[in-house]
Amino acid sequence: MAQEKIDAPFLALVLTLLAAPALARPDPVAASPGLTLRLSLGLRPRHGGKLHHSGDPPFITTQNADTDANHSQITCECVAIPLERRTASESIMQRRHLLALPATLAMPALAQERVVNVYSARHYDTDRELWEGFTRGSGVRIRVIEANVDQLLERIRAEGANSPADILVTVDIGRLARAKEAGIFQPTRNAMLEARIPAHLRDPEGHWFGFTTRARVVMYDRARGLPANLARYEDLARPEFTESIAARSSGYIYSIGLTASVLAANGAEATEAWARGVAANMVRPPSGGDRDQIRAVMAGQGRFAIANTYYLGLLAISQRAEERELAERVGVLFPNQADRGTHVNVSGAGIVRTAPNRDAAQALLEYLSSPPAQAIFAGGNMEYPVVADAPVHPFLRGLGDFRQDPISASTLAANMPEALRLMQRAGWR
Repeated sequence: MAQEKIDAPFLALVLTLLAAPALARPDPVAASPGLTLRLSLGLRPRHGGKLHHSGDPPFITTQNADTDANHSQITCECVAIPLERRTASESIMQRRHLLALPATLAMPALAQERVVNVYSARHYDTDRELWEGFTRGSGVRIRVIEANVDQLLERIRAEGANSPADILVTVDIGRLARAKEAGIFQPTRNAMLEARIPAHLRDPEGHWFGFTTRARVVMYDRARGLPANLARYEDLARPEFTESIAARSSGYIYSIGLTASVLAANGAEATEAWARGVAANMVRPPSGGDRDQIRAVMAGQGRFAIANTYYLGLLAISQRAEERELAERVGVLFPNQADRGTHVNVSGAGIVRTAPNRDAAQALLEYLSSPPAQAIFAGGNMEYPVVADAPVHPFLRGLGDFRQDPISASTLAANMPEALRLMQRAGWR
């Protein structure tokens, strides 16, 4: 098979024809139907740097490589592989890996696709509508990778400086804080986001922003009613409520978040005593998720469930008639309305430290704070929007207005490790 030398301008043309959207990062995209092509490149570093390649097609990475602006230090070899015809169905499944060229490689500017890569721990069908709305308005395409937050954090760490991730989306202040501590996010100062999103629902340094909230409330059977002496989270520890509470385990992030808010309000000693009282009043050992706590109480097992509002909302819009009927029977108490307010948590997002498309990523965050996007983002999972003039789902409006605990996100996150220790020491399993 013949080999020939080609110069850098010709290489630029070849890469343009390959429609490379991000030359500095290996990024799988859909192949052109019916064609395969492989390039093998040889680059001579200017100052003794090392070049490595691997894979098929090869990925090129550099260590201290540099070139002249006029490309005089570049030598490229192209090995032509015969074009292979494929059926339409095979072509759809084919993936072409783009070349990752040195960041210092001086080459003519190539047309790049406008894209934002979103790594999301949310798994809701309505999010697709959200991304499509941004693309229609901006022309920027959204690529989404969905997994649980631990898998996404590990993937970003493994990808390192070459990660294509622009935005990480996840739920819970604790998980967002953990991503910040791991160095995943970069700080973002944005006047629009700071004006629209309340300060206690975003990171004070701009590493992440909350876009929806869910309240941690007390749910009960309307037919049995609510005792007059239950109005605050602290009341759940009263001795008269023995064998009354259905709650999740101490290790679950929402239990930790609630206890962290009690810790901020009352201090360590009082919080440990409260956790001991709540554990003593549980009708059964903690088991299952929030919907399991609601179902248990509605079946007569205990009187109160500690749960997030969005779980009740999802029951209310379920396709199953029995779940909708159950939701209609549930009453909701928003605790501590006479003092600090009800504890809330968030779904949030931040720009990844190594984001290759930072400006477009920031535009996406701004879009997520707009009232139309808020309606989709929050409504899809029966959450509350964070923007004051965004519409709230009718079911949630029917639960009534409530005052949020304005504890700062940084304080809540900082309290979580101690909150977990206090709960475990108090016997909250």
